[in-house]
Amino acid sequence: MRGGHPGPWLLLRRLREVMAEPVDAQERLDKIVVLIAANMVAEVCSVYVLREHGVLELCATQGLKQEAVHTSKLRIGKGLVGLIAELAEPLNLPNAQEHPSFAYLPETGEEIYQSFLGVPILRGGHTLGVLVVQNRVKRTYSEEEVEALQTTAMMVAELFASGELDIDAAPDIDIRHLRSHHLTGAALSDALGLGHAVFHEPRIVVRNLIAEDVEYEQKRLGEALDRLRASIDSMLARGDMAGAGEHRDVLDAYRMFAHDRGWTKRLREAVSTGLTAEAAVERVQNDYRARMMRQTDPYLRERLHDLDDLGNRLQRELVGAPNVSRSDLPKDSIIIARTMGPAELLDYDRERIRGLVLEEGSATSHVAVVAKALGIAAVGQIERALDLIDESDPIIVDGQTGDVHIRPAADVEAAYVEKVRFRARRQAQYDKDRDLPAISKDGTPVALLVNAGLLVDLPHLRESGADGIGLFRTELQFMLATNLPRVREQERVYAQVLDVAAGRPVTFRSLDVGGDKVLPYLRSPREENPALGWRAIRLALDRPGLLRIQARALMRAAAKRDLRLMFPMVSDVTEFRDARAVIEREKAYLVHHGYALPETVTLGAMIEVPAVLFELDALLEEVDFISVGSNDLVQFMFAADRGNPRLNARFDTLSISVLRALANIVEKADATNVPVTLCGEMASRPLEAMALIGLGYRSISMTPAAVAPVKAMVRETNIDVLQAEMADLMKDAGTGSLRSRLLDFARQNDIPV
Repeated sequence: MRGGHPGPWLLLRRLREVMAEPVDAQERLDKIVVLIAANMVAEVCSVYVLREHGVLELCATQGLKQEAVHTSKLRIGKGLVGLIAELAEPLNLPNAQEHPSFAYLPETGEEIYQSFLGVPILRGGHTLGVLVVQNRVKRTYSEEEVEALQTTAMMVAELFASGELDIDAAPDIDIRHLRSHHLTGAALSDALGLGHAVFHEPRIVVRNLIAEDVEYEQKRLGEALDRLRASIDSMLARGDMAGAGEHRDVLDAYRMFAHDRGWTKRLREAVSTGLTAEAAVERVQNDYRARMMRQTDPYLRERLHDLDDLGNRLQRELVGAPNVSRSDLPKDSIIIARTMGPAELLDYDRERIRGLVLEEGSATSHVAVVAKALGIAAVGQIERALDLIDESDPIIVDGQTGDVHIRPAADVEAAYVEKVRFRARRQAQYDKDRDLPAISKDGTPVALLVNAGLLVDLPHLRESGADGIGLFRTELQFMLATNLPRVREQERVYAQVLDVAAGRPVTFRSLDVGGDKVLPYLRSPREENPALGWRAIRLALDRPGLLRIQARALMRAAAKRDLRLMFPMVSDVTEFRDARAVIEREKAYLVHHGYALPETVTLGAMIEVPAVLFELDALLEEVDFISVGSNDLVQFMFAADRGNPRLNARFDTLSISVLRALANIVEKADATNVPVTLCGEMASRPLEAMALIGLGYRSISMTPAAVAPVKAMVRETNIDVLQAEMADLMKDAGTGSLRSRLLDFARQNDIPV
């Protein structure tokens, strides 16, 4: 082997030899830990395997007591091993017993060992187990040793996944391929698709992990990266991509990932440990996937799909398999995949695609952006889709409700055929009314704004006919970067947003990071409840340099224009005052250095924390405007994680408690002449939007796809009558939800909801 460190390479060679020996699974594992311990000069090497119900079981060890094997167990999140499994990150400790998560297991005899290095055994971003080495002497393992153990863990993961180590085989799944199935997932693109299943190009399976010649593998990797980038540039050069170029920014962002130096550096470092180029790509994909899957913000987590797409395309370049160009698709195809990136969807003949079904994915993913642009029905989070569907099966995809019908019955298919005809007539009316104002039947205007977070979202402002951007999430630029974006980089993005808005209002939200939104270059403490932790304005005030840089970039971008900026998760008036002081300081800085200031700078607070409802009078005296973040406010009011599927249907946003809180906010804002907007999922559903208007809200911000149906609702509503009805309902309702009564009102008054 030339050009690489021999240690991991020799170990991987020996591991492969062990796998070829005719021994049972336990003996194979026992030999593996002995080999690793010897190679790492470690006194202990242990393998923990993830069992059902989140339990990690010690399945093999060299150095700990043998009676602990299959006896010692830890739950995910408990002890050092459980912490590694939970975070999917290495843990390197000179004195393990001093760590707050250390859990003493007396049956193992590990009390005599001080230093500890553990890495997750990952595949597809999912944790399969944990690999640990330990020594008696206190020391911190070197970066090379950490890298070597991670490389070894990758080999062990492949052995687990291949079934060669038949440790925890699950019972066969009963796949009833002859009957109908009705599955419900996440609605990604509001359209209807009827057609037949076509499976997306499968992932490249990496067979050869060990490099014979590292220098040669580095050359292969570099050449494949060049071909990948050239193919993306070619895709951008074709004017027919993404709806005649209207969504070119999707591919611009995609190209940015392909040229990212941090991604390239990690790939080359992985090859240098003794992996083939293909195995290096798989290794880096695993690391990114594990980190991003632990983000609870779906918008950020779904950026992973772009990285997955890039990795898959790079793999195909390496093995010489051409990227998919399915111009020979059958008519009315429904694409079935585990996940997909935006460029992969664009490789297909869009004239023949009617729907997309993904086992993963959410409405904020880039592939969802493209699906919406192309008018393709798309549903994500359909578990076992690849198991339950056969090639050419008839499929119905309802991108409005998230329903997927596999081999539907004749009456179901007939109902959807009629639904497709109805929606076609309705969409034609939406297109006709796109540029009409959102004014009610009795002449009351309602501002309909959109939520955005990346440049790829901006074409929706024009396409939807919205009045402006009610929420621009600035943190996404920070989270997609490998280093803190400089002032000029931020300024460029903010200026582009204002340019596209062309005078329509844009409300920027200051950096909302921390907690579950981790910046790789900002050290943050691990928190038990990240949504309630050190995040948003709390982090910004403790690390004012971040806010100062962002404020400077925003004001430079908005020179001689209007700037609207709001601070997230304000809990009391003092926080708003302190944040405003930072902005004033930056104004003075820009004036001192000769920069032009915005024509106006209006500052607002987001109403998301219930505590601020009891300081609302004082806050309204300080702010220029307020924005109600209904997602977090409702979640905190009910103390219910909105991402928890078990709680999704338990608490209704149209419950009387939520509506009373929202009514109180808008009443006090109106009384003090402070403009108020509500942004969140409530505003995106016509029935909920009708309720908000009935409470007095005249500015709401929503997903771009919701603008047309909400506008249609507004134009068919007599707001005076609606407000009188809402007042009666609020007075008489007592407890519970008003949903059914509001639906009755809408039906009686022919309001489309």
